[in-house]
Amino acid sequence: MNTTLLQPAPARSLGGRPDYIRIEGLSKTFGGRRDGVLAIKQIDCLIAQGSFVTIVGPSGCGKSTLLRILAGLLDYEVGSVMLDGQPIHGTRRDVGVVFQSSILLPWRTILENVMLPAEVLGLDRKQARERAMHLLQMVRLDGFEHKLPRQLSGGMQQRASIARALLHDPKILLMDEPFGALDAMTRERMNLELQRIWMESGKTVVLITHSIPEAVFLGDKVFVMSPRPGTLERVLPVDLPRPRTMEAMSHPAFAAAAASIRERFSHAASFD
Repeated sequence: MNTTLLQPAPARSLGGRPDYIRIEGLSKTFGGRRDGVLAIKQIDCLIAQGSFVTIVGPSGCGKSTLLRILAGLLDYEVGSVMLDGQPIHGTRRDVGVVFQSSILLPWRTILENVMLPAEVLGLDRKQARERAMHLLQMVRLDGFEHKLPRQLSGGMQQRASIARALLHDPKILLMDEPFGALDAMTRERMNLELQRIWMESGKTVVLITHSIPEAVFLGDKVFVMSPRPGTLERVLPVDLPRPRTMEAMSHPAFAAAAASIRERFSHAASFD
């Protein structure tokens, strides 16, 4: 095992506006008025700049719907969603998204995959390449920039997708079950890596997960959603210092937070 992946990053203090992302009265229905499906209902929340928020809830509760609205990939008719004081309607250059699958193009090298947003957005190629190399170093893939995706492990491919999502320097990073397909040990290492990357980049991160331990380990706050139609039932602060190591999972505050969430969803078999 590469023990360098397990070294904690320096502590970082959060700053910026507490209502960096403001969601008020957000509801979303799919289909027509008569036979439509209400996916999320009356969601109100604030996400502070530079914070790490995790979202848990039963399958089908609207977690991905909420994330897609934040990403501008899905529009809404009821309520408002603001990012840094500006409404979110349609895709934006200041938002990066990481999905469960790395979605790397198999015929392109890792560097070429990370550079893809520069081509789509028309960024200066020289500057973008310099940033891509810096990001590959940050996610500890320097030396692998000329490899093809099939030559990398699943965890390494996800780190490449995180670098790609950060290439255009977005304000927020949205992550939809990014480690769901990984084995347990790799997933733990990726949690440590993501914490380090977040602390070094200073981005605002919103991550969806079905894993209660992952949500508590990574989050400054855990947003707990109800079954469909998804509502925000609880915002649970996680009172654990940064940086966190795997030993944090044995801390009483960790156990209490996880137990509180698990009790609420004891009937839901969709959680890890």
